[in-house]
Amino acid sequence: MSVSTLAGRVSAALAAIVFVAAAGLSAPLAQERVAPRDAAELRLSFAPVVREAAPAVVNVYASRTVQSRPVSPFFDDPFFRRFFGEPGQDLGRPRERVQSSLGSGVIVSADGIIVTNNHVIAEADAVRVALSDRREFDAEIVLKDERTDLAILRVRDASQSFPHIEFADSDTLEVGDVVLAIGNPFGVGQTVTQGIVSALARTRVGITDYQFFIQTDAAINPGNSGGALVDMQGRLVGINTAIFSRSGGSNGIGFAIPSNMVRFVVQAAESDGQVRRPWLGASLQSVSAEIAEALGLDRPSGVLVTVVGAGSPAERAGLRVGDLITHVGEAEVTDPDSFGYRFATRALGTKTTFTVLRPRGRVTLEVMLEAAPETVPRDEREISDYSPFAGATVMNLSPAVAEELRLDGFDTGVVISKVAPGSPAARVGLQIGDVIQTINGREIDSSRTLQRIAGSDPGVWRLEIRRGGRVLRIALRG
Repeated sequence: MSVSTLAGRVSAALAAIVFVAAAGLSAPLAQERVAPRDAAELRLSFAPVVREAAPAVVNVYASRTVQSRPVSPFFDDPFFRRFFGEPGQDLGRPRERVQSSLGSGVIVSADGIIVTNNHVIAEADAVRVALSDRREFDAEIVLKDERTDLAILRVRDASQSFPHIEFADSDTLEVGDVVLAIGNPFGVGQTVTQGIVSALARTRVGITDYQFFIQTDAAINPGNSGGALVDMQGRLVGINTAIFSRSGGSNGIGFAIPSNMVRFVVQAAESDGQVRRPWLGASLQSVSAEIAEALGLDRPSGVLVTVVGAGSPAERAGLRVGDLITHVGEAEVTDPDSFGYRFATRALGTKTTFTVLRPRGRVTLEVMLEAAPETVPRDEREISDYSPFAGATVMNLSPAVAEELRLDGFDTGVVISKVAPGSPAARVGLQIGDVIQTINGREIDSSRTLQRIAGSDPGVWRLEIRRGGRVLRIALRG
């Protein structure tokens, strides 16, 4: 059934209850909503919408092989293996076993491109997807983006056209719009739940780096992760990602990643398989009630510029410390999370505008959208010499590396990018993102310098490490 036929059948009955203007039309982004007017309208069915969207929602089966130790450490003793082990079986050796996880996904193109959550397939060795018509296919992982908790899959050896869902413009959603959640909760099979948009632009949820979620009361449960949140035209408005629950089941508070963020990540996967986000080169902070009063605002809103990096896009655009950014393009920003979402979903190589409030009035600044530069070679090195850094991988810091590791873009020096589990570095508490400033009073200016010092044996190691805005001083015996 075509989208136009579906829209005709549903909108005639619902009296345009949740009609959203299609992207690219000259009509307003959102037309008037009309509530149901009588009992007959309340008895209408969502079946036409489900028939349109459900075939494009898949079950995602992810599996990985792990090493497991014997149940009892006594099996490491040959005496116990002699009595309890089966002939020819060494029960003291680690064994391989397969762990499986189950989630949902959404086909967004006819050639088999699938969106799901990164946490569904994060450590998978193999991924398989099952369609609603019971066909199953192996899938390859094209892109994993931990920062948005999105992953892009592609059906292997696809030689056919797949049912898929078109993207909606998530910015046209309004609180109160009717939505359907489609997925595979608890592995019981494809399930559809209905609700409304409870809130928009939810931040401070603590799920991903880019916190700007659609909140819905449509029931979302474990297994729904990666499934579709669709509007009444069968279009994708979000990817169901998380729930707020003390019991593990749905309490009517679910969160979905907006389709505009999803589309940005899909486009990155289809281009070169890497997500490259714009870099501003400035530090921002929220506006408190006290700051709002001091600035003469009627309410806390916008983001305050606290640092502007030399040579950064922010500096070239004319941004100053103390500026209050109120809009990115036409979209209002209320805090650093909403700014991050609005800025990060814009394409590199283009320009956007900031509306900035200054003591003498509002100004509009034009900002070039460019990726964070790698100002120094990262020179990644794994430390193997016996030292507190053994098992750690270090690299030189640059804005590009800081962006990847979610650090302040103005940090310099040497940063830990990996820590092997169980290694000396892990045992002394070193973490990914730690910036090594000094060792025994000597400044660490490069990964080569750190590797050379790690090969020495000073007897006592005195480390100065910057972590999360704080400086830690640690003393360790060699």
